[in-house]
Amino acid sequence: MRVAVVSESFLPTVSGVTTSVCEVLGELRRQGHDALVIAPSGAPASYAGFPVHTVPAVSYRQFPVGLPGPRVLRLLADFQPDVLHAASPFLLGAQGIAAARRLGVPSVAVFQTDVAGYAHRNHLGQATGLAWRFVKWVHDGADLTLVPSEASMSALRRIGVARLDRWARGVDLAGYHPNHRRDPRAVALRRRLAPAGEVVVGYVGRIAPEKQVERFRALRGLRGISIALVGGGPATPLVARALAGLPVTWLGRLAGEELAHAYAAFDVFLHAGTEETFGQTLQEAHAAGLPVVAPRAGGPIDLVRHGTDGFLFHPDDDADLRRHVAALVADEPLRLRMGEAGRRAVLGRSWESVCGVLFEHYQTVIDESLSRRAETLVPLAQRR
Repeated sequence: MRVAVVSESFLPTVSGVTTSVCEVLGELRRQGHDALVIAPSGAPASYAGFPVHTVPAVSYRQFPVGLPGPRVLRLLADFQPDVLHAASPFLLGAQGIAAARRLGVPSVAVFQTDVAGYAHRNHLGQATGLAWRFVKWVHDGADLTLVPSEASMSALRRIGVARLDRWARGVDLAGYHPNHRRDPRAVALRRRLAPAGEVVVGYVGRIAPEKQVERFRALRGLRGISIALVGGGPATPLVARALAGLPVTWLGRLAGEELAHAYAAFDVFLHAGTEETFGQTLQEAHAAGLPVVAPRAGGPIDLVRHGTDGFLFHPDDDADLRRHVAALVADEPLRLRMGEAGRRAVLGRSWESVCGVLFEHYQTVIDESLSRRAETLVPLAQRR
């Protein structure tokens, strides 16, 4: 199989989109498939042995936004893929889908970013409706759109996107594991975060407006806690002001083993943002054996079983957020029980198994495309 991946986000930018694309490419390589990547400028020249081609980009909130151009069509025409994978399509992805359609190549679009939700949060009024119309236009061009959660499925159905199916995300079950708590590096980090034995409430992700990390201020006055924030982004100054006076340790951007050690040093994982289409870090926290507190909105609804492996708070109620965190801070057996339940919940979500489902979706749209092509050829043969 020859797969062209057009991604709105790629290395060195760290995001959920980047993570899933890298895992898909790694699995394509392991299974002997061929691939090509088209991404915004700044990306490495290759990944997993596959070439990475870049297009000009502009920066928006520290994210490179790829700009459409004639090079995308040329690259796809030269590569002759069997299928196009558009990761969280926006401007670049929309052009990739259109170019694939022009070339007769079937496409799979992966819905990962709630663009319309961002417009609504920023009180952009009519722009919210325009954003949803743009989302519909982009995804109507694809042969299939894969969504990560029931909330995303419902949202896209409401705007009339017809060809939808579910595709979850995988998690590194070995990289994120409760056993890492005994690693000397994790032990040393925990000693730094909680020198007096505090309960560590951790977060991993972008420090960006949509992540609403400033809502951690609801924990002000909660005794016996330490807050650890992993990540960086444009909202860092705002969040720092909002959390002034709280026991916060800023760990910056982490990856690989350093990130695994950070999860291992946490006791509770808190995600406060209400616009997640999925919530990859929630899965990573569960894999690490942590209870998760997240809003009852979007992707977390599918990932957190309220009262079993974490709590879902009312998305507009900071007091409810605080109440659930406080319950976990006060009850170590509850934390351990929920953390173990979270680990069990993700055991079937290895990237290998999740990519297997994705590749079946690829094959489905390829087969459907070949079938349509055959149907058009039969009448032509009959006329001759």
